[in-house]
Amino acid sequence: MAKGRLLIIGGKEDKDGSTPDMEGKNKDFSPNEILKLLTVSKDDRIEIITAASSEPESMRKTYTKTFNEIGYSNFDFLEVCETQLHTDYQLKRVSAAKTVFFTGGDQDRIYEKLKDSALKSLIKEKYNNESGFTIAGTSAGAMCLPEIIILEAVNGEAMLEHDIELNSGLGFIDNCIIDTHFVHRARFGRLAHAVILYRHCWGIGLGEDTALLIEEGGHATCKGSGMVWLLNAENIGQTNIDSVEKGSPIYAENLKVHILTDGCMFDFKEKIFKGSR
Repeated sequence: MAKGRLLIIGGKEDKDGSTPDMEGKNKDFSPNEILKLLTVSKDDRIEIITAASSEPESMRKTYTKTFNEIGYSNFDFLEVCETQLHTDYQLKRVSAAKTVFFTGGDQDRIYEKLKDSALKSLIKEKYNNESGFTIAGTSAGAMCLPEIIILEAVNGEAMLEHDIELNSGLGFIDNCIIDTHFVHRARFGRLAHAVILYRHCWGIGLGEDTALLIEEGGHATCKGSGMVWLLNAENIGQTNIDSVEKGSPIYAENLKVHILTDGCMFDFKEKIFKGSR
C-alpha cells in the first residue's frame, strides 16, 4: 500500500490566466482550490516538472504567479531532459521535496524523458514509502502517471477498431487509465475503448478544474467544480472487441459508470462509492 498521495487534475485548473467554465455557475467554486491541495503545509518543498510542455517558460510564469498568490514559499522548476536524468543535483532536489508536480503538454514527452531513469525510480520509491509525499499532475501530467496511457484517439460518433493508440506510462499507480479535459472535449468514447481493451483497469475521466485525490493507494476523493467519471469494463457482457474488423464500430454490454462531484469518495480496493454529504 502506497503511503504517499496522488493528485490527478483534469486540466484547466483555476490559476493565473485560466477561467474555468464553472466559475460563476457552480456555487461551490473556490479560487485555486485544486492547487491548494498540492501540499499539507505552504512551506513544504514543491518541485515542478514542465517536461511535457513545448512552452516551459510560459508555464514557469503562470505557476510562479499562482503559487505566490496561494502563499507557497518553497518551490522551483526542475529541468528534465534525456541527457540529464541521473544527476546528483536532480536526485537531491527530489529527495528533499514533499511534492512533485507535472504540468500539462504532451504525455508521451514526459514518458520519453523519464522512462528507465533514476529520477522516476526515486519518485516512485518516495510515493510508496514516504507518508505525506505527493505526486501531482494536471492534464498530460496526470495522464502519464499510470502504467498505461492514451497517446492518441479519435473522438468520433463511434468507437472504431484501431482508432486508439495506447502506450506504457510511468507506472506510479496500477490498474487505471486516466483521461483529462474529459467532459469539455467529449472523451467518453476513447476512455471506454481503452478500458474495454484493458478490463482490469478503471477508467478515470477527469473534468476541468476537477481532481481526484488518491490516498493509501486506493481511497479517492473528488475535489473541484466539475465531475470525475469512473468507468469499469470488468463485467461487460456481449462485445465484439476481439473480432471487429478495422474501421468497424465496437459495442459493449454492461459497462459500469460512476459520476463523482466535489466531496464524493470511492474506494478502488473495495469498489465502494460514497456520495458527498
